[in-house]
Amino acid sequence: MHSDAPSSPWIRRFHPAPEARRRLVLLPHAGGSASFFFPTSRALSPAVDVLAVQYPGRQDRRHEALVDDLETLADTVAAELAPWTDRPLALFGHSLGALLAFEVARRLEAGGVVPHKLFVSGRRVPADLRGEQVHLLADDALAKAVKELAGTELPVPDDELLRLVLPPVRSDYKALETYTYRPGPPLAAPVMALTGDRDPRVTVEAARRWAAYTVGDFELRVFDGAHFYLVGRADEVAALLREQCA
Repeated sequence: MHSDAPSSPWIRRFHPAPEARRRLVLLPHAGGSASFFFPTSRALSPAVDVLAVQYPGRQDRRHEALVDDLETLADTVAAELAPWTDRPLALFGHSLGALLAFEVARRLEAGGVVPHKLFVSGRRVPADLRGEQVHLLADDALAKAVKELAGTELPVPDDELLRLVLPPVRSDYKALETYTYRPGPPLAAPVMALTGDRDPRVTVEAARRWAAYTVGDFELRVFDGAHFYLVGRADEVAALLREQCA
């Protein structure tokens, strides 16, 4: 395994930092793409070697089949990260990405690689399933749900463009809403939960419950903001990640 692992459609390395001591893998939210994390990658380079995950069915992968099963996504992402485990690797996921990062961490640990840290942002714990069915909504209702969650923090494309991105959004929501947590041993990796203090989906207490998913250290960081707090608080989040990973 070497620092310049083979290129993969799943992995974006916007700002290669071959001298960095640690890597950070960023996993986007439902409907999100690797480019969402371009500013984070730029902010952390060259202190941290940042890899952003690109799910199929969007941007340059828009002609590829969508994957609407979270376990399948986790299997694939864990396998794609194997060549990058030659130095300590941390995982950061937001919303859907947080749940996916947790499942990827489980797979890495099962293969003998303990992540440096797992950052779970804007997501309730894996066992907290609400029986939501957003992925079954008609297009107009799904678009409305996307806009409501984005709030004022995340720019949403106009209605015409939004319709184009609805298929990956729907697929990601299906992956999230059909996921079933399989009980297992807690992670060895330390966990940090991050949340906005006004997130309609995740209360501060709900975020604190991630402590039960690790035998390592647990920390909770609460930011000013709603579900997409990390857009308005990008500098603070980048500073935190740099401090934790560099």
